[in-house]
Amino acid sequence: MEITGRITKDALARKVGNKKQVVNFSIAINDSYKPKGSTEYKQITTFIDCSYWLNAKLAEWLKKGALVQLFGRVGLSTYIGHDGSAMGSLTFHINSLKILAFAKKEDTSASAVSAPKKQNSSDDPDDLPF
Repeated sequence: MEITGRITKDALARKVGNKKQVVNFSIAINDSYKPKGSTEYKQITTFIDCSYWLNAKLAEWLKKGALVQLFGRVGLSTYIGHDGSAMGSLTFHINSLKILAFAKKEDTSASAVSAPKKQNSSDDPDDLPF
């Protein structure tokens, strides 16, 4: 199965047992459809939890906003909730992934702040050469 979406927050790598590590993150998939009898499209967003077991070092590249293409399978986990009701969750177990667009870096340096533009005397409309 293949899905493509944007990462909703930075990926986290964590240890499981003595030697294994897993990278966990979520993606958002935007979609739209036009309900029958309507002239307007309805926008929906689906959030999918993902796990990647093959390379924990990849977590440093999986940042919020990155566009990723994922290949793998869907897994279902069931459990009993605090109130005794049956609950379930879906996780996409990734076999392979491609980063299609990296997240934009946030530049907080002083050089990123644009200074007000100085007006040259040649910009004065009364100082035109004709």
